[in-house]
Amino acid sequence: MAMEVTQVLLNAQSIDGTVRKHAEESLKQFQEQNLPSFLLSLSGELANDEKPVDSRKLAGLILKNALDAKEQHRKFELVQRWLSLDANVKTQIKTCLLKTLTSPVPDARPTASQVIAKVAGIELPQKQWPELIGSLLSNIHQLPAHVKQATLETLGYLCEEVSPDVVDQDHVNKILTAVVQGMNAAEGNNDVRLAATRALYNALSFAQANFNNDMERDYIMRVVCEATQSPEVKIRQAAFECLVSISSTYYDKLAHYMQDIYNITAKAVREDEEPVALQAIEFWSSICDEEIDILEEYGGDFTADSDVPCFYFIKQALPALVPMLLETLLKQEEDQDQDEGAWNIAMAGGTCLGLVARTVGDDIVPLVIPFIEENITKPDWRQREGATYAFGSILEGPSPDKLLHIVNVALSFMLSALTKDPNNHVKDTTAWTLGRIFEFLHGSTMDTPIITQANCQQIITVLLQSMKDTPNVAEKACGALYFLAQGYEDVAPTSPLTPFFQEIVQSLLTVTHREDAGESRLRTAAYETLNEVVRCSTDETAPMVLQLVPVIMMELHKTLEGQKLSSDEREKQSELQGLLCGCLQVIIQKLGSSEPTKYVFMQYADQIMGLFLRVFACRSATVHEEAMLAIGALAYSTGPDFAKYMPEFYKYLEMGLQNFEEYQVCAVTVGVVGDICRALEEKILPYCDGIMTQLLKDLSSNQLHRSVKPPIFSCFGDIALAIGENFEKYLMYSMPMLQSAADLSTHTSSADDDMTEYTNSLRNGILEAYSGIFQGFKNSPKTQLLIPYAPHILQFLDSIYMEKDMDEVVMKTAIGLLGDLADTLGSNAGSLIQQSLSSKDFLNECLSSEDHMIKESAEWAKLAISKAISV
Repeated sequence: MAMEVTQVLLNAQSIDGTVRKHAEESLKQFQEQNLPSFLLSLSGELANDEKPVDSRKLAGLILKNALDAKEQHRKFELVQRWLSLDANVKTQIKTCLLKTLTSPVPDARPTASQVIAKVAGIELPQKQWPELIGSLLSNIHQLPAHVKQATLETLGYLCEEVSPDVVDQDHVNKILTAVVQGMNAAEGNNDVRLAATRALYNALSFAQANFNNDMERDYIMRVVCEATQSPEVKIRQAAFECLVSISSTYYDKLAHYMQDIYNITAKAVREDEEPVALQAIEFWSSICDEEIDILEEYGGDFTADSDVPCFYFIKQALPALVPMLLETLLKQEEDQDQDEGAWNIAMAGGTCLGLVARTVGDDIVPLVIPFIEENITKPDWRQREGATYAFGSILEGPSPDKLLHIVNVALSFMLSALTKDPNNHVKDTTAWTLGRIFEFLHGSTMDTPIITQANCQQIITVLLQSMKDTPNVAEKACGALYFLAQGYEDVAPTSPLTPFFQEIVQSLLTVTHREDAGESRLRTAAYETLNEVVRCSTDETAPMVLQLVPVIMMELHKTLEGQKLSSDEREKQSELQGLLCGCLQVIIQKLGSSEPTKYVFMQYADQIMGLFLRVFACRSATVHEEAMLAIGALAYSTGPDFAKYMPEFYKYLEMGLQNFEEYQVCAVTVGVVGDICRALEEKILPYCDGIMTQLLKDLSSNQLHRSVKPPIFSCFGDIALAIGENFEKYLMYSMPMLQSAADLSTHTSSADDDMTEYTNSLRNGILEAYSGIFQGFKNSPKTQLLIPYAPHILQFLDSIYMEKDMDEVVMKTAIGLLGDLADTLGSNAGSLIQQSLSSKDFLNECLSSEDHMIKESAEWAKLAISKAISV
């Protein structure tokens, strides 16, 4: 059945485009015409040691891609396709794959390892290929080291692909034994040790039972710690990666080993090569993450027998840990600020120091202040930058009282350094630190303001001056201004920034036009800051915000004048349009929120909408997300007048709803449909058939990301509220969907936080849909159409009440729905509510809630229910 594919595979890698294209076509055709034969040919090619290494590697890659894909729905199709292949074909392919592991050719083996793991990921959960793990383990005892290495690598990939519940404990024990033996210093071959150490990293999630056993845990920990001392740098790095993973997976089992781990990590941070040192710092960052989570969840009030004890490892290690981290801050690289992806020891150390500050709070301050005082004025830039970085890193965590004194001293020093320090690094970090001061220690919640009439002028002058500096410094200065503005968000009627508003806006617009604004995210930062300055401005500056409208419109207009653009230019154009639409959105929201400015602003509405439609027209297939959001804001502001834009806008709305691939765009568009419903009310009716058809299609698609489904349900509610009893014709389609989603959402109690969060958002969407539908039908002669749905809804409310995992949002929506049910159906609902299992308990619980929103909804519901019952 197999066919000769060597030449085609080599041609598919040819430098000659025509040859390559022709080969790719042949492969595609072969796959479509005879899949089993195609896969057999590839596995035969991979397993054949006589074949050229390039054709073998590509054969393996194509095999791997025939089993797995990034998109969920495609992955599902490929899994089904493999499972439905003839059993003999699959056996032959698997035999070829296992044979390749013993190949003397180094490049063939890793490819086979990956493909075996992909097949295992499909078959083991189906209880197929039960002999796989056994046959891999028997390879471990073979003599050639390369077979051992390839097998350990395969076991590692296998643990990455399958979930722990698929492999029985006996096999887990044998895998761990093989892996830990392979890591042992007694193993002479470094390739084998490295493969074993990397395999352990993936196998750790399987080792729950083994970590609960003291002897086994001691043995694993000893071997990992020994591997951190290997003469081979890659093995040391992989061993520290294992320690990082253990620190989060088995935090509660570490107490016994912490002293040794501290010694090993401290030595690595001070003396080892960078990749190893970075992982050693990462270990402590990971411990911080664990302790921050525990302390946040329990609010720090632990009883003696608390379920999740915090071991306070960081607090205990502080006196030794902080000096070690401060040392790392002086190991900067010359050009790290210009390189966006830069990551080095100094940056890792500063990040870890920041996490330590969040873990222990006030205790860190006295340990860091002497370092700052000693280094901040030194002639060597590394010491000045390190001291500034240390200061900026500890501003989140400690209480403001503990920091205020030093911040007040530091502020004027930093402002002067930002203008006068000769070194770019120092200025970059200084501007970042100012931003952190404004983010954490400035705002309406502070008792003692750090920004006063005396220093406000100087701060703004310095920041606007720094926006003319190199792009990396200017970007950080924009960030500092962003938090400065944010701190004045709630200070109406007058803001200390008002006298400087015009100058700030002008400076930010100037930055966006800099030749080098594309570097260091500078242009994006300038627009984000402009948006924040506008968003937090008060009524006194509204006339200046109005003057900004034609300016930004002109900028957006310029992006539409482009001639034929290359794909790179088109991407830049699209990004700039996104920033400008985002800016207009903020301006629309600002000016639309008060009647006098809204009235003046409306003179621009037609032109703005025209620009947005032209932005959409720039693209053939996809809808522009930011333009869509801005249109939502415009609809909200213009209200019923928005109807005149619908004939032209509708096709783009439909396009956004059809965009499964970029699901964020789809979700944003669904939100905009809600905005338009609220703006147009019954005027949206002519468009509802199209919109509802598309929303129902979205819901029944298995390609759409699950996160879009809750907002679609809420959108049903928005439409029903807007068109009232006209929603009647959609009931037969939407209600069954709501019911099946409701049933689904009550059977998903899970320990997984993400899943719980999703379940809550799904329930909330369903409840909002029902609420909108019931409110929409209120006082209509057609209310009786809803009576048949009431028992199921009450049952849904019962079941989510019984499951006890509602968050506040769901609770408020649920009690509101109970009220809507009573309010709309009156006496028809009264008896049903009285019979329901938990309505009374649920109502009482909400009435005594601490949350005033829930309490308010509950009081309204109580009133509606008592009316319905008394009729």
